[in-house]
Amino acid sequence: MPDTKQDTARPGLLSSTNPRSGGILAAQGIQALHAAGAILPETPFAADQVQPASLDLRLGSRAFRVRTSFLPGARPVSACIAAFALHEIDLTAGAVLETGCVYIAELQETLALPADVAASANPKSSTGRIDVFTRVITDRGQAFDQVEAGYRGRLYAEISPRTFPVRVRTGSRLSQIRFRRGEPRLTDTELASLHAATPLVASATPSFQGGIAVSVDLAGFEGLIGYRAKRHTGLVDVDAPGRHRTADFWEPLAADGSGALILDPGQFYILASKEAVQVPPDFAAEMVPFDPLVGEFRVHYAGFFDPGFGFAGAGGAGARAVLEVRSRDVPFLLEDGQIVGRLVYERMAERPAALYGADAGSNYQAQGLKLSKHFA
Repeated sequence: MPDTKQDTARPGLLSSTNPRSGGILAAQGIQALHAAGAILPETPFAADQVQPASLDLRLGSRAFRVRTSFLPGARPVSACIAAFALHEIDLTAGAVLETGCVYIAELQETLALPADVAASANPKSSTGRIDVFTRVITDRGQAFDQVEAGYRGRLYAEISPRTFPVRVRTGSRLSQIRFRRGEPRLTDTELASLHAATPLVASATPSFQGGIAVSVDLAGFEGLIGYRAKRHTGLVDVDAPGRHRTADFWEPLAADGSGALILDPGQFYILASKEAVQVPPDFAAEMVPFDPLVGEFRVHYAGFFDPGFGFAGAGGAGARAVLEVRSRDVPFLLEDGQIVGRLVYERMAERPAALYGADAGSNYQAQGLKLSKHFA
């Protein structure tokens, strides 16, 4: 295990004495963590695994069908798996994960973080858009998707397909992780100042309250307001972009001029934000749920927005936030322009060497209403 004091002092790791040390680590900072032994992958990183402000996490060789979701609390995850596992699944040749089931998969990346580096995880955009509910768990973790500063141990993924059965294998990437020092989140006052200098959303009167408001567009995109997932479909192979027929999995929702949509309980929808979003190069953003008191629905499983997303200088010129929407227990009426989430922005510790949208691997730059990359 690396020595924490030495790790935080190494060049490139942005030590706590560096005036720019607070913030989200960019790709070069993630690579520096890896070089220092703070990220220990079972196999070498894939060429595109390190993103501008995050690291894709890869499934290992084993998963377990478990009878319940859980948080470890005072236990290692392995003890919980031993208590709740129904059977073990070999992922090396690929395996099907069924809807309505809960799985725990070992991840290939193990962490030995410096004492001043914490992390948070989220489903990748493509994972959320196929309604695969995914959360990262740590040994003795008290919360999902949160990695305490200085954590040393394995990472695991809880995986629960909600709508489509999916095929995964060793190396499949369902989640991504961000590393941070300090508290880089902007206050509403700082967010308003940043918006005044560089418009973050295309709105004449944006709302700043725990982030910047994002609303739903139900006026339509070339005659469509969104897509509703079909039931009883075939498999989605998570590693097969562009190989699935849209019509086999999705029902297009036509714009009827009403500017409204009633969400059916248990159904999954892909919609889009009314605002075009920009993330400047020195910042990262995350979609967070809006106040649950305004409606019993969930928006956006996959909430990370990399530096450069929608940014004009990175080929974006504004990009809509795709909204992954599910009503919980009762039908719920959404109306055009209704606030459904908020974007919070965080400072980067340094500008990424390459922004989102700067290469062919950026699947959702300048997007409008767009399904995941799996669909032709």
